[in-house]
Amino acid sequence: MAGYLGMRAVHHGHRSRWTVVWMLFSFAAQCAVLGIRGDLRGQCPLGDIGEILVFLAWSITIFYLLIGSTYRLSLLGVFSAPVVSVMLLIAAIPGVMENSPERAMTVEPWHEMHAALSVLSYGALGLSAIAGVMFMVLNKMLKHHEMKSGLFLKLPPLSSITASMVRLTGVGTLVLSGGVFCGLLMPREASGSMVHLWAAVTVWISYTALLTIWQVRGMTPSRMALSVVSLFIVSLAVFAAL
Repeated sequence: MAGYLGMRAVHHGHRSRWTVVWMLFSFAAQCAVLGIRGDLRGQCPLGDIGEILVFLAWSITIFYLLIGSTYRLSLLGVFSAPVVSVMLLIAAIPGVMENSPERAMTVEPWHEMHAALSVLSYGALGLSAIAGVMFMVLNKMLKHHEMKSGLFLKLPPLSSITASMVRLTGVGTLVLSGGVFCGLLMPREASGSMVHLWAAVTVWISYTALLTIWQVRGMTPSRMALSVVSLFIVSLAVFAAL
C-alpha cells in the first residue's frame, strides 16, 4: 500500500505523506509479530525463514524511517515498500513460519547478539542497495533525457543518493562488525553457528573492501551503485544456501 500510494503520487507530480504513514503502520505490525514470536521461542526470533524475513523487513523499515527524512530521501519509501511487502508476503505463506516453535531451554547471549546484529545490518545494507537502484534509475533517465516525468522531478540529486548510499553501506558494515565480533565470542560447539559466522565474516570483508576502494582508490558512482546492489544480492544468496 505504501509503495502504491507513493508511486501514484509521484506519477501525478506531487508528494504523498501516506507512504510514511503506511510504513509506520507496517513497522508497528512487524514489532508485534517479532514480539509474539520472541515470546514463543524465548529468544531472538530468528529460528526459521519466516522470522528472518520479518526481521529483515523490520530492519529495512526502521532504517528507512531514520534515514529517509534525514538525508532527503523520503522517496526511498516508494522503492523500499515493495521489497518489504514481498518479504512479509512470503513470511505469511503457510508453512514458512513454524506454527509451534520449540522454546529455547537456554539462551547464549553472544549467539543472540551475533544473530540480531547480523540481520539488523542487512537492513542498512538492503536500504543501501535500494538507494543504488534509485541511482541507476535516475542515471538512466538522465541518459535518455526523460526529465518530464513525475518520478524524475521528485527524485533527489544523484549526489545526494550517492552520499546516502555510501553512508548506509558504512552503517551496515559497522553494525555487521559488531555481529562478527559477538560471533567470535560464541561457544564453538555449534557447527551450524560457525558456518553462519564465517559467512558473515566473508560478507563483512567484501563490504569493507568495497568501502576501502571507494575511499582510497576511488570509484565512479555508477560502479559503486552496481557493486552495492550486486554484493547485497550475492550475500543474500550465500545465506540462503546455508
